[in-house]
Amino acid sequence: MSETGAPAGDFVREQIRRDNQAQTFGGRVQTRFPPEPNGYLHIGHAKAICADFGIAQEFGGSCFLRFDDTNPDTEDTEYVDSIIQDISWLGFPPPQPVLFASDYFEQLYTWAEYLIQQGKAYVDDQDPETISAQRGGFGKPGIDSPYRDRSVEENLDLFRQMRHGAFPDGSRVLRAKIDMQHENMQMRDPIMYRIRHAHHHRTGDTWCLYPTYDWAHGQSDAIEGVTHSLCTLEFDSHRPLYDWFLAQLPLEGPAPRQTEFARLAVTYLITSKRTMLQLVTSGTVDGWDDPRMPTVAGMRRRGYPAPAIRDFCSYVGLTRTNSRHDIELLESFVRRELNTSSQRRMAVLRPLKLVLEGWPRQADGSPVVEWFEVANNPENEADGVRQVPFTGELWIEQDDFAEVPPPKFFRLSPGREVRLRGAYLVTCTEVIKDDEGQVVEVRASYDPDSRGGTAPDGRKVKSTMHWVSAPHAADASVALYERLFTHPIPGERTGNVMDDIDPHSKIVLTECKAEPALAETAPGVVVQFERLGYFALDPQQPLLFHRTVGLKDEWAAIQKKAQRA
Repeated sequence: MSETGAPAGDFVREQIRRDNQAQTFGGRVQTRFPPEPNGYLHIGHAKAICADFGIAQEFGGSCFLRFDDTNPDTEDTEYVDSIIQDISWLGFPPPQPVLFASDYFEQLYTWAEYLIQQGKAYVDDQDPETISAQRGGFGKPGIDSPYRDRSVEENLDLFRQMRHGAFPDGSRVLRAKIDMQHENMQMRDPIMYRIRHAHHHRTGDTWCLYPTYDWAHGQSDAIEGVTHSLCTLEFDSHRPLYDWFLAQLPLEGPAPRQTEFARLAVTYLITSKRTMLQLVTSGTVDGWDDPRMPTVAGMRRRGYPAPAIRDFCSYVGLTRTNSRHDIELLESFVRRELNTSSQRRMAVLRPLKLVLEGWPRQADGSPVVEWFEVANNPENEADGVRQVPFTGELWIEQDDFAEVPPPKFFRLSPGREVRLRGAYLVTCTEVIKDDEGQVVEVRASYDPDSRGGTAPDGRKVKSTMHWVSAPHAADASVALYERLFTHPIPGERTGNVMDDIDPHSKIVLTECKAEPALAETAPGVVVQFERLGYFALDPQQPLLFHRTVGLKDEWAAIQKKAQRA
């Protein structure tokens, strides 16, 4: 670890240290997070957020949230609100005011006119398809636009008419005049402005001329005083254009520095906004915050703790090479955090009635109630204890009983003794079936001297089972999740990610039984269902729990297997 707490070998932080030592920006560190408000943030954005906001904090600088709202056709205030909520939940409340590229539309337009006046931008009347074809390709020369040598006066006049709505969509664009033979395709007279007669979520109908990302981004950085503009690797080829635009303008002080790092890819997850939108609009998932989605909203609803996501992003670090990380690694960080922070509860997902023979009853015939003291979290004594009711009528898991047990099955079966967690040792004596031969009830004797789950004669049992007192049980529903995709790299085999959808990735159990304390769980809180995993209470639906992650550390198993190999 470095002196700032950053992972060793983090080239971004090393670059900032060199800049500070050289006083490149007067010792200032200012970053920005510039999302497009055209969808919900995902796990890849979480890494960028941790980098942009985290690095600024480490170096005593500042980071601003600036929305890249330059495409009115796809943007919505719903996305703006969700992004602000996600960033705050991750632990980085954006400073106020929140900024928008649309705040700078007038300045960007003024600078565009400046480039026209300098002979470095021109209006092109060709359609987008022709412009794209004339750019050529790698090893293929570009073709100059027939409008490339228009006079400054004509370009200014046309550009001003474009602003005032004189032309239809797609009829003209403003292009930078750089080099149509440049080896970097981004430098072959890139488009700076296009005509869009569309209502903007902030500026309304004031503009019908909108800047492209490449034109708006670097200039917005300069307006805000950004020192270090951190991007993912796909913008590596855009950096020369970023620098060229800034070099042409009459800026005060040093221009921002763009630095690229590898984007975050995780097995079984997709981060394409287009694909995520397809999943939502097709009804494949239940919205952007579906717990199977890789969105921050989906992970929050599923119960992923924000510290676990931050720790995962820190562990992955900032590198120059794209790579794909196992989803089991991400889940291991979630499990590690929840193991410390989550209280334990008992719940039965597929209930089977267990009746204890000889259990004492009260005068009214109801079973006597005993109370057992159980730790809320053995990993955290500060969480204290709770009282759990126990009676002679219980719910146990169907999977914890087998009338004809398979090999190595140590749970309840005829004649076998097991331990009920923290309560008594019981032995199955009878099996009750319905008319179709299905087991509907199991009866068992119990050892009254084994209170607390320990036999006085020291005999051992091989299995401990959880349970819920039937008269006290709270009804609950549980959503169980598998991977949304069946292949670790969705779409790799056929080119279509939808071909790898698992139609059975979500199962909802509606007849679950839980100990009464579970009914007191606050919305969004994650608890551990003993022996079953971690579950988050849905923020809006009473007693609907989403399975967050299982108890088994699959990442540890993967590591052991790799070591043996």
